[in-house]
Amino acid sequence: MNWTTPADLRAQVQRLWDKGTLPASLVSEEPLFPRRLTFRRPTSAELSDRFEQVRLWIADLQKGQHYRVVMRKIQHQIIGANAVPDEIWMDTLDDALALIGKEKDAMKISRIAALTLARCPSILPWITRYPLKALKLDKEWPLFLDIIAWIRAHPRPGVYPRQMDVPGIHTKFVETHSAILTELLDLGLPPGAVDTSAAGAGRFCKRYGLLEKPLRIRFRILDPKLSLLPAGTDQDITVTQEAFNQLDFAVNRVFITENEINFLAFPSVPESIVIFGGGYGFEMLAQAVWLRRCSIHYWGDIDTHGFAILDQLRSHLPHARSLLMDRKTLMEHEPQWVSEPRPIRRDLARLSPEEEKLFEDLRDGRIRPALRTSIRLEQERICFSWIKAALKLLTECH
Repeated sequence: MNWTTPADLRAQVQRLWDKGTLPASLVSEEPLFPRRLTFRRPTSAELSDRFEQVRLWIADLQKGQHYRVVMRKIQHQIIGANAVPDEIWMDTLDDALALIGKEKDAMKISRIAALTLARCPSILPWITRYPLKALKLDKEWPLFLDIIAWIRAHPRPGVYPRQMDVPGIHTKFVETHSAILTELLDLGLPPGAVDTSAAGAGRFCKRYGLLEKPLRIRFRILDPKLSLLPAGTDQDITVTQEAFNQLDFAVNRVFITENEINFLAFPSVPESIVIFGGGYGFEMLAQAVWLRRCSIHYWGDIDTHGFAILDQLRSHLPHARSLLMDRKTLMEHEPQWVSEPRPIRRDLARLSPEEEKLFEDLRDGRIRPALRTSIRLEQERICFSWIKAALKLLTECH
């Protein structure tokens, strides 16, 4: 039978909770109750054919609590005059909460809303929209309000999050909850305190005028004549992005590699440095104007991801050239091939014709069709003598 049971009624109200409709009514002024619930009853034929089951079903419904059963008198040609359930009503919010056992959670949401109303009413719409998120953040909520209040009192303060004088607030707390804080601060702060152009992951501090941990760039000087550190020491240097932007020394050639050991073992090259790359993230290099006058050589893995990184680098430094990412290098090192598990499938717009052809052959598995897989040659698997020969040829030609 598919007649509505007390369990079905609880499930209906539970769905109202899970969708946020019921908890939102704790915050908004829009009444949700009284509310008629969906109800399936026996047909006329079932009343006579399954009379005993109908009687037990009615008794079970009437034993239930926290909802109201509306009965209707009928005159049936076989069973005569009887009263049968016709509608089920949930009369009050308290009844609904009691039916699904959410009284304690409701008290927490109401407490969050009352605290917010007293301290920062402009973010109440967020609680109405995401009441279950607010519930999960019950313990942290006073800290969120403290952060909003502090930044309201110190708009665009120019300090690190650690320096906000709010008890219980530390950098990790802000980093962990930055997405929620962004939504709340946008509602809780005056427009002038929010830089709306700073959007997306990693832009939290800039959006609200806080200091960000400076980006750092690591490079090695490959020409002893350009040493910045005492002679005889490895010129492995890490500086902030701002300091890197202001470097002004006689570098004509810049190599970028993704592998740290290759970075450390990179041979000496006149008038050159090598940068330890960070995968997909060259925005910080693009701000170094002096790089535009240098020859840029990118050395990555010979696989689809390596060419995708090269493609992205050229979006910032269009004159960048690839190094040791050619078909000859790949074919000479066939014993060192490995499988590329998740090759990139999209087209890349910034490759040279030769690079594009190799990329497509790698992507589409045409290098060795019999292998039935995309292959890759990782940069650390290339013979060191091959590297030195390529660098010698490069310096002799330029």
